Amino acid sequence: MTKTVIGTYSNLETATAVVNDLVNAGFHRNSISVIADDPDKKYASYIDHDTSGDGTAAGAGIGAALGGLGGLLLGLGALAIPGIGPVIAAGPIVAALAGAGVGAVTGGIIGALVDLGIPEETAHEYAESVRRGNVLVTAQVPDNRSEEATRIMQRPGLLDIQREAETWRASGWKGFDATDTVTTTPRTNVTNGSTKATSTTRAGDTTKGDTVKVVEENLQVGKRAVETGGVRVTSTVREVPVEEEVRLRQEHVEVERIPVDRPATTADLNAFREGTVEVRETQEQAVVGKEARVVEEVRVRKDVDERTEKVQDTVRRTDVQVQPIAGTASTVATGPSSISSYEVYDPDFRTHYKSVYSSIGNYDRFQPAYRYGYTLATDDRYRGRNWADVEPEARKAWNSRNNNSWEDFKDAVQYSWDKVRGKI
Repeated sequence: MTKTVIGTYSNLETATAVVNDLVNAGFHRNSISVIADDPDKKYASYIDHDTSGDGTAAGAGIGAALGGLGGLLLGLGALAIPGIGPVIAAGPIVAALAGAGVGAVTGGIIGALVDLGIPEETAHEYAESVRRGNVLVTAQVPDNRSEEATRIMQRPGLLDIQREAETWRASGWKGFDATDTVTTTPRTNVTNGSTKATSTTRAGDTTKGDTVKVVEENLQVGKRAVETGGVRVTSTVREVPVEEEVRLRQEHVEVERIPVDRPATTADLNAFREGTVEVRETQEQAVVGKEARVVEEVRVRKDVDERTEKVQDTVRRTDVQVQPIAGTASTVATGPSSISSYEVYDPDFRTHYKSVYSSIGNYDRFQPAYRYGYTLATDDRYRGRNWADVEPEARKAWNSRNNNSWEDFKDAVQYSWDKVRGKI
C-alpha cells in the first residue's frame, strides 16, 4: 500500500531541493510529481517539446533555468491547466493532466489530485495554491516510509495550506474554479518556514452570518482475522532395526559301510545287479517379507468458538458555547416567532425544575437538559419541524454522550424546546 505526501512551496528552488532530498533518500523519482506555474512561459522556453503525441516534453536543455529539476524527474513538460494557465509539470501526475498530443489539460487538476488520493476539499486548496503562484510537490510512498517522506518535505519554505486557505476564504474565496479567468496573484511571502499573511475582518461586515460546524466522531468497531498460532504436522519415514527368531531344519547324508560275512539270500541275489541310489540333503532358509500396516492415525482439525470483547476508546466532538455580548442598547423580543439567548429562559427553567424535579436532585443536574432543549430549538436544522420528528435524533445524540439517561431528562428537554419555540 502507498500513501501520497503533498506540500506547496513559495518558489521552484525550494521545491527542487525537496525533490532532490527525496531522491537521495531512496524514493523513486517516478513516484514524485511537481507542478509550477509559468505565466510568462520563461521555463517552457527551455523545454524541447516532444512530438510523440503524449503532450509532455523530453526535458532537454533545461540546465540551471530550472535548478536541476529536469535531471531529477521524468516526463517534464509544459502544459496549460484551466483556471491556472501555463505551468510546467513532471512526474506521474502529468499522465493524468496532459491531453492527447495537444499539451492541454482535459481532466483538470482537481481530478488529477483526487486520483492520487487527495480529498476533494483539500485538492481545491492545493490547486488554488498553484494558481496563486506556488509550487506543488507530491510523492507516492510506501506506508512504512510515509513519515520519513513527510519529515523531508517539512522544510523551511513549506506553506501552511490550511492557514493560506483561511486567508483566501476571508477574502471571499469559495473554492478552486477551473472556469475562472486566470489572474496574476502575488506570491505569499515565506521566511524561515513560516507563512506571513495579513487580513482584516471587521465586526458587522458579514451579512450572511458565520457558521460554526459541530463535528462529532462515531466509534466504528470492525473485525479482522489474525494468526495466533497453530500446529504443523510433518510425516517422515525412518528405518528401525528389528529381530525375530525362527527354527530352521537342515538334513545331512551319512554313509556307513558295515563289513558282514554271511550267505547271500534270495533278496540279496535279487539286488545283485547294477544301479544307482541318490540321497539328497535339504535345509530350510529364512525368508523375510514385509507387510505395511496402519498402526495410528493423526487427525488435525480446528475448533471454533466465539467470545465477546468490550472495546473502549474515546471519540471527539466539537462543543460550542454561545455567550451573549452585551451592547450599548438591547431589546429582547419574546413570542413564538423570536428566539433569545439562553439566560432569558433560565428563570423559567428553574421554576419548572422546582415544580417537577426538586425532590430528586438539584438544578445543576438538570440544567444540561434544559440547555440541550434550548440548543435544539435554536438549531436551523430543525426549523419548522415538530418535536415528534426531532425527538428520535435528540434521544440518540443525548444517549451517546450521557450514558443512555434520556428517560430521566427527556421531559426537561421537551419543556425547554416548547418554551423556546413559543409553544407554552
